[in-house]
Amino acid sequence: MRPMTESVAAIVNDDIISTYDLAQRMRLLIATSGVQPTQDTLPEFQQEALRSLVDERLQIQELKRVQKDQKITIIATDDEIQEELTGMAQQNNLKPEGFLAALKSQGIASDTLYEQIRAQMSWQRWIRGRYGTRLRIGEDQIKATQARLIAAASKPQYEVSEVFLDAGRAGGMDAAVKGATQLVAQIQQGAPFAAVARQFSAASTAAAGGEAGWISQGEMPAQVDAVLDQLRPGQLSQPIPVKDGVYIIYLRDKRSGSGQTLVNLKQAAIALPATATDADVEAARVKLEGVKASIKDCQTLEATAGKTPGVVAGDLGEAEISDLSPEFKDAAQTLKVGQLSSPIRTKVGLHVLAVCGKRSAGAAQADHDQIESRLTGQQLSMISRRYMRDLRTSATIETR
Repeated sequence: MRPMTESVAAIVNDDIISTYDLAQRMRLLIATSGVQPTQDTLPEFQQEALRSLVDERLQIQELKRVQKDQKITIIATDDEIQEELTGMAQQNNLKPEGFLAALKSQGIASDTLYEQIRAQMSWQRWIRGRYGTRLRIGEDQIKATQARLIAAASKPQYEVSEVFLDAGRAGGMDAAVKGATQLVAQIQQGAPFAAVARQFSAASTAAAGGEAGWISQGEMPAQVDAVLDQLRPGQLSQPIPVKDGVYIIYLRDKRSGSGQTLVNLKQAAIALPATATDADVEAARVKLEGVKASIKDCQTLEATAGKTPGVVAGDLGEAEISDLSPEFKDAAQTLKVGQLSSPIRTKVGLHVLAVCGKRSAGAAQADHDQIESRLTGQQLSMISRRYMRDLRTSATIETR
């Protein structure tokens, strides 16, 4: 039941946030993030709860305006919220009823959770729907990222989780640093990093509990790179101020870079014993040269070479160049991807090699789609933060 002493905590463009709403959001924040505020830090968590409520009011107000102007449906329905709640409950090994009962036991009304989910789902849908289809990650950006990952392969790589506090949202850099310092203390006292990231982080990885995966130097701001170099796996950083806010980094794992090169090879070969005559070797060479001329690319090598009697074709897989036999090593080093070697003589036969792939060992897999998805997420996160800054600037917000 709502308390009799309920009053106004804030007004957002004539939309009232009550002290009951604020108390409920604080309880939800504490329950879902694992933080345990002290008397000294309680005001900061109260401010975070109020900032979240203000942002959500602004978001819902904006979405209602867009719905009315464009005659479209953006705001999540009750059925969609229930579906999202089911997923949240499953992550905690509970049924939705059990999940809500657990929150109720901590004094949290189900409507408090529903409204948070409604605002988050609806805003993400709007940002991705409006900007996701217009946003174009150029091939030059993807290739530049791939090239940087390959170039950084000889350097250490880091598996990290992140929390990013937006200074604009927090009320300035000093406030963001103070908030980050308190979150670091809470994590050190046992608050789950993933839960803290979901509730507090403004990064695009927040929904995934802050998991950013494997990164190389240059993917994060220079200030973060400098700290990563000093951390050991399992360590949590102190707050790291950057241009627009503050990072908290948890280093999950670290691996050394490698200067080795991995190649993916295929071959067309004719079996020849070491005792084969020069005439036999020459006949095999002529046959393989003919096969080589008919091969268009790596994808068609096996099918094309297999049509010639006496020629065996196959995929040799991926290996470090240093591990190859001396006869194959020189060809693997000098050939470019897609090129075929001249016939190579070994003790067991004559071979034409095709280099079908080449990359630096130890490099994070420079997958085209993964890179595009990561860059898109970063761009959408930045757009969302700027959008919210504009809404705050133009809004009439009164706190009491």
